[in-house]
Amino acid sequence: MSPRTDHPGVRPTDTPGIRGDAPPLVDAEAGVLPTPEGTAARRALLAHPAVLLAGIVLASLNMRAALAGVAPLVGEIAEDFGLSSTAGSLVTSVPVLFLGLGALAAPWLGRRFGAERVLFAALLLLGTGILARVLPSVYALYAGGVLVGTAIALLNVLMPGLIKRDFPGRAASMTSVYTGAMIAGATVAAAAAVPLEEALGGGWRGSLGFWSLLAAVAALAWLPQVAIARGRTGQGTPGRAVPAASGRPAGLRRSALAWQVTLFMGLQSLWTYVLVAWMPTIFTDHGMSRSTAGVIFAFNNLTQVAGAFVVPLLAGRTRDQRALVVLVTTLVAAGYAGLLVAPVQGAWLWSGLLGVGQGGAVGLALTLIVLRSGDAVTAARLSGMAQTVGYLLAAAGPLVAGALHQATGSWTLPLSLVLGVCATALAVGLAAGRDRHV
Repeated sequence: MSPRTDHPGVRPTDTPGIRGDAPPLVDAEAGVLPTPEGTAARRALLAHPAVLLAGIVLASLNMRAALAGVAPLVGEIAEDFGLSSTAGSLVTSVPVLFLGLGALAAPWLGRRFGAERVLFAALLLLGTGILARVLPSVYALYAGGVLVGTAIALLNVLMPGLIKRDFPGRAASMTSVYTGAMIAGATVAAAAAVPLEEALGGGWRGSLGFWSLLAAVAALAWLPQVAIARGRTGQGTPGRAVPAASGRPAGLRRSALAWQVTLFMGLQSLWTYVLVAWMPTIFTDHGMSRSTAGVIFAFNNLTQVAGAFVVPLLAGRTRDQRALVVLVTTLVAAGYAGLLVAPVQGAWLWSGLLGVGQGGAVGLALTLIVLRSGDAVTAARLSGMAQTVGYLLAAAGPLVAGALHQATGSWTLPLSLVLGVCATALAVGLAAGRDRHV
């Protein structure tokens, strides 16, 4: 275990571009110093952070919108194609599966082409995947889900390392910004899903296809980042290698702390994607109208913004995050218990409890990746490990929940099993929340 070298309370001189004695701008994906041209271009961009922030925020808005926007429409999509409950669950579980599989390729792509170019390409791929899902073919529906999941995986994995590199003294607050934007995008997508059907007159296809426009706008905003990527490793004269022994992939796989962070990421993702896939259906199966279920699902996403924004800020102000682990897992468990005993009667309350807990949990999981890493290289590689394994684990959630519901004709068993997931997440989260470094 390496000594702690970074904390949210670092000195202002630790921030690149502020003073000449600041540490070098190490490439988060490759673990090298960029060329002088690359360093000069990046420092110029950091001198005008509004451009950088606009790209990060717009990219983050896309990181859940294409997933949340499909949840209120799953029943209609399944009916249109004649899908069973299990096959219908694949509409949401296939993208989540490729959040994990796509994360396997993200570190290599980042090292080969640079994070900026890969993130730009991911936004283009995301827009393409969204459009593929609206084609009149069930194969295109699932293939589009593959592209959507892969694109979001690239965004998910490379963003923490980029933030650790460019904002080392404000990593927790910047994590708060991008997770808040990510969930805000999901909130708008969930709330607008049914109204867009009516406004665009294209049924569920028009509603889903609309979000390709958001991906296109984000890609345009990312172009300045692509421009400064010239002169970086893989695109110009090679930079000088920087040792980062703690970030070696083999070292991460042998680290108990890395696995604890990874499992917390995966388990909180699992409970979230069960809700993304099935929350509106749980309500409608108990007699609620589809429009009301969609609004309550949107409220769930809206309350996630509060948790995603506040919890990372609190995490960055403390050296030990175990109290926050207890808080977010308790909120989620209480919400799931409510869905189990009185889903319709307390729908708004359960949705709110779950939302604050879900948003806080994902914000905390992403912040732990940054805080438990000693440098940008380790943050990028731990992000890859946590999100690869974590999302592969999470992908089983919607599929298993749908299959159990189909087999039993009830949501009791699926929801009870997720309560067990909450208990496990609490245990591994308490271990990951201690003040240590990978």
